[in-house]
Amino acid sequence: MIGHGYRYAVDQTAQMLHMDGDICSALFKGKVYTTAVCNYKGYRGKARVKTQQLDDSTAQKIIKTSIYRAYLASGEKKPAWGALTGVRPGKLMIKLMDEKKFMDMYDVSPERAHLCYETSEYTQKAIKIIQPTDACIYLGVPFCPTRCAYCSFVSASVEKTMKLIEPFVDALCREIDQTEIEGKIRAIYFGGGTPTTLSARQLDRVITKLEKRFDLSSVTEFTVEAGRPDTITKEKLLVLKDHGVSRVSVNPQTMSDRILEIIGRKHSAQDVMDALNLVRECGNFDVNMDLIAGLPGDDFETFKKSIDTVISLAPENITVHTLSLKNGSRITINGTEIPEPDAVFKMLDYAYGKLRGKDYAPYYLYRQKNMSGGFENTGWTIPEHENLYNIAMMEELCNIIAFGAGGSTKIITDGKISRKVNPKYPLEYIEKYV
Repeated sequence: MIGHGYRYAVDQTAQMLHMDGDICSALFKGKVYTTAVCNYKGYRGKARVKTQQLDDSTAQKIIKTSIYRAYLASGEKKPAWGALTGVRPGKLMIKLMDEKKFMDMYDVSPERAHLCYETSEYTQKAIKIIQPTDACIYLGVPFCPTRCAYCSFVSASVEKTMKLIEPFVDALCREIDQTEIEGKIRAIYFGGGTPTTLSARQLDRVITKLEKRFDLSSVTEFTVEAGRPDTITKEKLLVLKDHGVSRVSVNPQTMSDRILEIIGRKHSAQDVMDALNLVRECGNFDVNMDLIAGLPGDDFETFKKSIDTVISLAPENITVHTLSLKNGSRITINGTEIPEPDAVFKMLDYAYGKLRGKDYAPYYLYRQKNMSGGFENTGWTIPEHENLYNIAMMEELCNIIAFGAGGSTKIITDGKISRKVNPKYPLEYIEKYV
């Protein structure tokens, strides 16, 4: 870097574009214009802004743009999201609500600009319902039956950490007792990990603690991620039903037994369907189902079968993720082969077309670093069944009060966000709330 110290902007852009060579990024300040110049593999990119308009935001924007232009000049294919690097493109679209301007400003493809516009319409709808002073509750349970190959979350296999679950529940209840919440509580999201690794008794205890500690009369939705079918039982579902839980996630990630084995899941596609049937029998729950495009061993035909099968099961929500290569995942550590970006694009393109044809609409999206092809994660919903928490959390519309290991509380004050993050690891979290 020459003439500036915006290292994060450079790193963020390079990671999102999967750049694999040295980058020289320079910023030259003149009387009339300030110019950013990037050299990448001998190719140059430039961007400039009037010096009188220069601030941290505009400086970072032209630095990122110069890197993006050098990337394209080197012969690389234009990414679907163009020059955008952030995880929340909707926060930019909501200010414009104009697909053409969005495309012109960030060089985004027409398909992604339209996708972002559609999700922003749901954000506008949510803004009319929820106030910045309102709150949503997130409870994080860092335990899963096994650790998936793509996962880097701080989630512990219960095979190794069963003895920590009861002390964790104790600590979670103590944290709830010690917390004050201002404003109306609009939604509750019980995530992880896999919350249904807890027993029926433990689930009942945590939710009862919430009900006694806080005024939940304004809560309009309550989601529990029962993501792994091998953790779902009738007893647990009846506990959730008794406490007014309105939405349950049953997340296969793929409907191929072969790929489930590759990623380290100890259940079959039939187990997913059996769990879904049990959820439908036990209560009037909305159901979300997750799939991931680009898993090891997957290809277009296998993914096509997965999305077709999930759509045929008619869940109210379907979330289509793109595989994100996390540094701590087994896929990254072992250098496991994964589908090429063009194959992932084909998977997503098919899924989106099929979902639209079955009256699903995209209602929220976000991006992550190191995603295959630089694509996105998108939540789809049938009419009037969108999940308010997902929109509020992703677009940062209100306070998020987080409990549990790794929980990140976000408080909005005069448009600014302050954060408080809990210890990531179960044992550290338990020790904090002894």
